[in-house]
Amino acid sequence: MNSTWTVARRELRGYFDYPTAYILVIAFLALGLFLTMRTLLAEHVGTMRPLFDLLPWLFAVFVPAITMRSLAEERRSHTLEWLMAQPLSESSVLFGKFLGNWLVVLIALAGTIPTALGIVAVAHADPGIIAAQYIGAMLLAALAVAVGLWASSVTRNQITAFILATSVSAVMVLIGMDVVTIGLPPVIGGIVARLSVVPHFENVARGVVDLRDVIYFVTAGAFFLTLAGAALARERLSHARGAWRRMRLGTVGVGVTVIVVNLLGGYLRGRIDLTRDRLFTLSPATRTMVHSLKDVVQIKLYVSKELPPDAQLGLRDVRDLLSDLASASGGNVQISEADPEINPDAARDAQSYGIRPVPFSTLRGNEYVAGRGWFGLVVLYANGHRTIPLLDHTDDLEYRLASFISALTSATKPKIAYLTGFGTPLLSDFQTLQDAVSDHDDLIAIEMPGDMMALSPDSIRVAIVAAPATPLDSATIRRLNEFVNGGGSLFVLLDNMVVSSEVGQPKRIDTGLIPFLAQHGVGFGTGLVFDLASNQQVMVGNGMVANFPLWPLGLPAGQHLTTHGLKQVSFAYTAPLMIQDPAHVQALLETSPRSGVHPVEAGADLQSFRVAPGDPISQQVLAVAVDPSAGAAPGAHPAGRMIVTGDSYWLRDQFNMVRQNPANLAFAANALDWLAQDETLIRIRSKDRTPPALSFATTGGADLFKWGNLAGVPLLFVLYGVLRIVGRTTRARRRWKGSEPSTSETA
Repeated sequence: MNSTWTVARRELRGYFDYPTAYILVIAFLALGLFLTMRTLLAEHVGTMRPLFDLLPWLFAVFVPAITMRSLAEERRSHTLEWLMAQPLSESSVLFGKFLGNWLVVLIALAGTIPTALGIVAVAHADPGIIAAQYIGAMLLAALAVAVGLWASSVTRNQITAFILATSVSAVMVLIGMDVVTIGLPPVIGGIVARLSVVPHFENVARGVVDLRDVIYFVTAGAFFLTLAGAALARERLSHARGAWRRMRLGTVGVGVTVIVVNLLGGYLRGRIDLTRDRLFTLSPATRTMVHSLKDVVQIKLYVSKELPPDAQLGLRDVRDLLSDLASASGGNVQISEADPEINPDAARDAQSYGIRPVPFSTLRGNEYVAGRGWFGLVVLYANGHRTIPLLDHTDDLEYRLASFISALTSATKPKIAYLTGFGTPLLSDFQTLQDAVSDHDDLIAIEMPGDMMALSPDSIRVAIVAAPATPLDSATIRRLNEFVNGGGSLFVLLDNMVVSSEVGQPKRIDTGLIPFLAQHGVGFGTGLVFDLASNQQVMVGNGMVANFPLWPLGLPAGQHLTTHGLKQVSFAYTAPLMIQDPAHVQALLETSPRSGVHPVEAGADLQSFRVAPGDPISQQVLAVAVDPSAGAAPGAHPAGRMIVTGDSYWLRDQFNMVRQNPANLAFAANALDWLAQDETLIRIRSKDRTPPALSFATTGGADLFKWGNLAGVPLLFVLYGVLRIVGRTTRARRRWKGSEPSTSETA
């Protein structure tokens, strides 16, 4: 070990005693951070994914530039023979050079840590995800260094080593991309994709250190190091002797073992979920639900062996989740898997549950050939079932399965009333919400004022009042009060304006509910909230996008079950809310500090929006929860709960926000469950994997974050390099002068 570390230190000093390494490190940081900053500041997202998505490509060029001289230059200058003549084994030389080059790459990667710390500080990003991303980057760097050392070991020319290592690294990235796998048969494409670095790196970068991904990087790196070791040994061993043949057979054996281990690695289990909210681990609520089942629930997975490569990569997550459910249930959940392509009975069963084969295309020669595959599942309990015809995404699969199990095993479905009349939108305008809650809740429509007598807390748990365009009459408001005072809950989504067909010409509306809300401690503003720091992008002319301050992003205002795990909720043309009864009213969502209120009469389009220099800037509240039980005396019968938002467009299908931002639908479903006091599914549903918003209190803060990383970090490397190289030169001159003979000695 001491000899390995000696070689590593020699290698490390060999880089940082000369300008070459500093130039490469600064170029790596400048390019990577520049592209990252453009994405972060343009999209206002607090995540390091833009950098780590680029990393395989950056490493494919940067690492070969570092490693190309490691062995090739030693061989060209004939110092490799001298090095091997020292009391060092070939493995010590090889691993020492690997460790030295790996440390150089990690030092360069450390230059991105200030960016990560800034994101955690400003956006409160998940530090566990960022830690996993750096672990994945370290594994990726180790593999890239192994490839670079192998390329450097087979040639005397540094440029040849660079081109060879870059080519192999690029191929290992490319074989995982659709442009390559689409031209292969599905089975072959899936195998090739699993041998690519991209899916394994992305799996770790999402926040989960999986044993299968670690095995991939370790074994692939070991394979290239074995090839490099064989290249070093070929000059020492005689090709006519048995040792040479054994070494060749051993190298081939290592290569075959690497491929087999990675192809069979899908059957290995073991992972560490580093995410803050355990996003990729069964939640305690799910474990409790499946463990407490009174009877067996069956989950049947119908999947073809020949699937497109992207679906095959998602299949691993599906199987992992189903296995976790079965393990947590103690036998209450039984999993089975069938291939309808080879089993006609399975095909008939799948079709009876509404699962159909999905067509896909593969490239054969110069034309596309049609294929099909099955990838769906069904949950069975007693005489009921719930189906997912196509598992096209897995982000919310745990919630969907848990809600299916809850709905199938529950005796009754909670009733939610959508109140119509007084110009409210149609229930079909909330189709996304309706589809999401239909499996677990019974959503019915009640006409105001005619059918208001049906609004009873005994039969209706929650009533939704959404954007009336004309004032509610006194009888309807009185009935709403009776419903709330009797223990019923209200979900109130109000607009203080509507945008007419003529863009930018808003019309103020009066709902008649302002005094009603005031009685419950909620004030309703008259303008439109704008946020200069945390807002959404909209399409403008010529296909361009621009940030629209009147479409703010609501950020969680504190600890509340409805916002648990959520990052941001998209709003449009929302009114500010005021908390008039802090004892019973809590802010749920709020803007960034760089916000204010825009007059409705001033227009609501991007072109007319202006902030005057004297306009007040302060944080605004976008959603509140009213809980009369807070501070109530024991045994008292409190009124029902309420959640109020100053906007209904965030949940309507009109602006597509509820589809584009999963947190919108999650917040709405959480709100309904909290209002119904049925909170089992909230912690499961709220596993929000979208990155948080990146917003700064001042423009100066954004500029400091940007230029501190783009210029400050590379400048530190420049200063250190200058001091080290100049100091080394000065020390060398002093030693040289000290070794010169004096004048008296010469005489």
